[in-house]
Amino acid sequence: MPVMRKTEYSAQVVWLGHVPSGGSLRARPVDRLDLDFAGETGARHAGVNRASCMRMKNLYPEDTEIRNVRQLTILSSEELDEIASGMGLETLDPTYLGASIVLKGIPDFTHIPPSSRLQAPDGLTMTVDMENRPCIYPGKEIESDIPGYGKTFKPAARGRRGVTAWIERPGTLKLNDSVSLFVPDQRAWEPL
Repeated sequence: MPVMRKTEYSAQVVWLGHVPSGGSLRARPVDRLDLDFAGETGARHAGVNRASCMRMKNLYPEDTEIRNVRQLTILSSEELDEIASGMGLETLDPTYLGASIVLKGIPDFTHIPPSSRLQAPDGLTMTVDMENRPCIYPGKEIESDIPGYGKTFKPAARGRRGVTAWIERPGTLKLNDSVSLFVPDQRAWEPL
């Protein structure tokens, strides 16, 4: 019996972004991502390992070297539309959010199970770490271009901020590629 179950869901890659290392969280649109075991070369979140941040403070002192499971930020175009609506905007540009990938077609995308796999046509496989909770940095990027809207991002993005992921099998992802969703073949956790 397989450990990963292929679902009926697939998604189209509708946007790709490169977030340069250092400086701003802002992404730059690109037509393809060449991804290896360290993620995207030269990207802000590239690397096999990383320093732990405040999100891990209940496990490690800040700056402890840990495995990098935050190489990519993957968002849903449908959830981006919901965030924009919640902010009172017509659209929300993914460049503000430090996005690596925007997909269209998987419902309730932010809540796909941790350890799910997204697999591209060439075999590139991304492993989902978990929900990417909203933080203040995208709000700062939004505020710099659309004054008055930065503070509305975090509440509007709650439960819609997408997921973080890491590369399990290297490859290339291109605009308009289709990715298939695989989920762990196990029941939900029910502590006794």
